[in-house]
Amino acid sequence: MQRRTRFRWAWWLLAYVSLGLGIIGIVVPGMPTTVFVLIAAWAAARGSDRLHHWLLTHPRFGPSIRDWQAHGAVSRRGKWLATVTMAACAAILLALMLLIPAHRWWMTALPITCMTIVAIWLWLRPEPPAQ
Repeated sequence: MQRRTRFRWAWWLLAYVSLGLGIIGIVVPGMPTTVFVLIAAWAAARGSDRLHHWLLTHPRFGPSIRDWQAHGAVSRRGKWLATVTMAACAAILLALMLLIPAHRWWMTALPITCMTIVAIWLWLRPEPPAQ
């Protein structure tokens, strides 16, 4: 049964837009998927029971969402995939810095610093309990 919230339509919209961005992130290199799917699940819990149920029972997205909601946990595989992806993006940024003469050092340092902070935070998250 849908809970009544004042801005249910806004939560619904955020959920579907986030899910769409997450799906795009599956095929677009450098664009995250997991964060958008987690946002979609969070917003769907407030705006769309049907989408929230679908996300929780989805064979691909469901386990990660349930682990995050129950324990704030990220699987070791997820941590490795995120870290490797961020490292690849950092390598591309460094290569571009060397190839483009007008490129400023901070244009590379800022995103690499952000990715490093995210990677550290991610590895400090607990792993889900064994099933």
